[in-house]
Amino acid sequence: SWGPRGSGVPSLRDVPAAGALRVIQEPVELQVAAGDTATLGCRVEVAESGVQLRMEWLRDGGLGVLCATRLAFVTPPPLSPCPRRAPGTQLAWNPPRATLSLPQVRENDSGRYICQVILEI
Repeated sequence: SWGPRGSGVPSLRDVPAAGALRVIQEPVELQVAAGDTATLGCRVEVAESGVQLRMEWLRDGGLGVLCATRLAFVTPPPLSPCPRRAPGTQLAWNPPRATLSLPQVRENDSGRYICQVILEI
């Protein structure tokens, strides 16, 4: 089973306007058969448009960053490869949602995946 977890940040009303950011991971839990593609979603809500974000997908257990990229909140780029993961892993950005696709998952790919988003000022 997969256990993605949101990187909790304060609600929009609790943080200054310049740093207002909320990240929500969906689904909370995902089960995928070996050999299939796992699709993990991360919704990013910001208080202002035109901001620059840095997104990292991490896997618990000391495995570090699977995918790291910079995203503009205005124009979605095409699918981006994730160079730190096995070939074929891709990140799609369609604001406000990012989707990480892990193709041909194996049993040892199971674990907790975390979407971490940093607002760059």
